[in-house]
Amino acid sequence: MSLLTIILNILLPPLAVFLKHGLGTTFLISILLTLIGWLPGVIHAFVVNQ
Repeated sequence: MSLLTIILNILLPPLAVFLKHGLGTTFLISILLTLIGWLPGVIHAFVVNQ
């Protein structure tokens, strides 16, 4: 995992997921979790972008 990916996972989780997986269910789940709370979005981004 690159430094850029780690920074995006922390600051903008949906963008990090989008850059790795594109538009799809993973991206939509990331947006939903980030809207619910920032921390669930960050955790999801780290798990998905491993």
